[in-house]
Amino acid sequence: MGRLARRLRVAAPSGRLPGARSAAALSAAAVVGLTGLGLGGQLVSRGQASEAAVVHASRAPYARTAPQAPTAPQAPTAQLAAARTVPQPTVTAVQPAGRRPAQSGSQSPSAHAQAQSFGQIILPDLLIVAPKGLTRQQITRLGAIPGVRNMITFDGAQITAGGRSVSAIGVDPATFRSWVPVRTASDQAFWTALSRGEFVAADSAGQRLQLKPGAGYRLSGAVSEIVTFGSAARLALNGVDLLVNQTMSHRLGLVHQVAALISAPGATMTRLTTAVSAILGPTGRMESLRSQQLPAAGTASGTVPTTYLQLFKDAAAQQCPGLSWTVLAAIGQIESADGTNVGPSTAGALGPMQFLPSTWARWGIDGPGQTGPPNVLNPYDAVPSAARLLCADGAGRGGRSLYNAIFDYNHADWYVREVLGLAAQYAADYN
Repeated sequence: MGRLARRLRVAAPSGRLPGARSAAALSAAAVVGLTGLGLGGQLVSRGQASEAAVVHASRAPYARTAPQAPTAPQAPTAQLAAARTVPQPTVTAVQPAGRRPAQSGSQSPSAHAQAQSFGQIILPDLLIVAPKGLTRQQITRLGAIPGVRNMITFDGAQITAGGRSVSAIGVDPATFRSWVPVRTASDQAFWTALSRGEFVAADSAGQRLQLKPGAGYRLSGAVSEIVTFGSAARLALNGVDLLVNQTMSHRLGLVHQVAALISAPGATMTRLTTAVSAILGPTGRMESLRSQQLPAAGTASGTVPTTYLQLFKDAAAQQCPGLSWTVLAAIGQIESADGTNVGPSTAGALGPMQFLPSTWARWGIDGPGQTGPPNVLNPYDAVPSAARLLCADGAGRGGRSLYNAIFDYNHADWYVREVLGLAAQYAADYN
């Protein structure tokens, strides 16, 4: 997607606003503008946009977007307008059948709180785009690639905002937040705004377009909507300018399931990209994201981590010398990412490292740069707290002591073997 040269204008609404253009008139501009990928697809009308279906590979579950209940209709408009309140959509989480109760959270929150909860940690390895949208068969085959643990699909297209071309994607906030950098995933205001129907932006796009929080902007896809801008944050997804939730994506007519993120710590990038390319065919595009997870060298002590790997490494070094960061990364992946678990488990566990209330009350601590009572939903608190708990059980001594500490975290031999196996894969792929 070409970079925007001029900033968006913010203006108050005036008089009667013209109607939206037709989907046919927009089809030539319906391009997913991911930098360097050059991908296109046709915008669809509201009636054509179908809800995402949840698919799980038989060999291993992976995360997918869950459909949102529609909000009250909003009148289409044409010019930039003042901000307005948008009804809060309902976010539905999907948990694979047979998912075991996690051991380690707080008391069950309300449905609204669950929609706002942070429940997963996922390290994205690959961004893929299919210009005409991913088929159900392709999604199933992608999930069955050896080493793939998690996958999420989302809508997208190149639309206009205030008359300027921008690349927008439509996501489920409750699940998509697990795929972005830890600082953004922990930014509650960002996800609350997206959940209630506002649009948010990549920090680079927010600065380039000079977007003003609380102002309304005309987003034009298959139809036009005046949508309030919430906030901006780092997404680490090249070429993605704006995010809307699934309800707004449906209204704007973004291309359904045009893109996906894949987490495959059990596969080398060569094997992964070869397998994905065979499934997508010649029109598919992909971009490796694994290198973006690596922490910056020489991070100063006390600095708030910006990536999950940096958070895992800092937590292991500070809370449990001798414990490999890869064990923390594996527990974070296995505990919370094998299913869209945004609420408490059947055992009452909550948060990205799945703590029980009693366990959290004893071992929960504030992480780097955090203040106030430790928050089980905050990965900055949850990850070092998990390292502290593991260390008290002897994890830093390695060998059988490490095995026993992981067993104490979740009382199952298969769980220990899975954590250690995934930790070895992280060590091979990321070190």
